[in-house]
Amino acid sequence: MRDAGFTVTETDLPLADLKAAKAATGLKPGQTSCHTGKIEGYVIEGHVPAREVQRLLEERPDAIGLTVSDMPYGSPGMGDMANADPCDVLLVRRDGSTEVYASYR
Repeated sequence: MRDAGFTVTETDLPLADLKAAKAATGLKPGQTSCHTGKIEGYVIEGHVPAREVQRLLEERPDAIGLTVSDMPYGSPGMGDMANADPCDVLLVRRDGSTEVYASYR
């Protein structure tokens, strides 16, 4: 995210605090992942590519934010993009429903 020009502040939380912080995002079980970020009122969960975050900030949909479940190989920070596993970036609507925002194959 820094390489894409975003200012990043990191905070390591004890497990109980981390669970509470994830619960406070409004994401449902199964929509959370390894990392949780916030930017301009949106939640960014997991290894979401920077270009999708930039698109989110340009389009400004009525949504909680974006999520990439699990930690797919080849997603940002997770290995070689040339051998990447397929993954979807999901837009999480305020009602908890999701739709595919971007697909990586």
